[in-house]
Amino acid sequence: MRKGIHPENYRLVAFKDMSNDDVFITKSTVETKETITHEGVEYPVFKMEISRTSHPFYTGKSKLIDTAGRIDKFKTKYAKFDKK
Repeated sequence: MRKGIHPENYRLVAFKDMSNDDVFITKSTVETKETITHEGVEYPVFKMEISRTSHPFYTGKSKLIDTAGRIDKFKTKYAKFDKK
């Protein structure tokens, strides 16, 4: 391998899927500011919106992920037109 082209700061990092709270540990160079305790060990944590445990392609299930609150905004905006 060529010297001086690979990052030096590899460390164990916890990746947390925010849609289902799944956590997995792997080596990474990602910059983080928060930490999490997983199985009694403290790791830097990187929060993700979606991962292999929640993505419809891998799970075979369709799941609605609304992180921006767009559905709630739509329902609130058009609630006055509800014909109940």
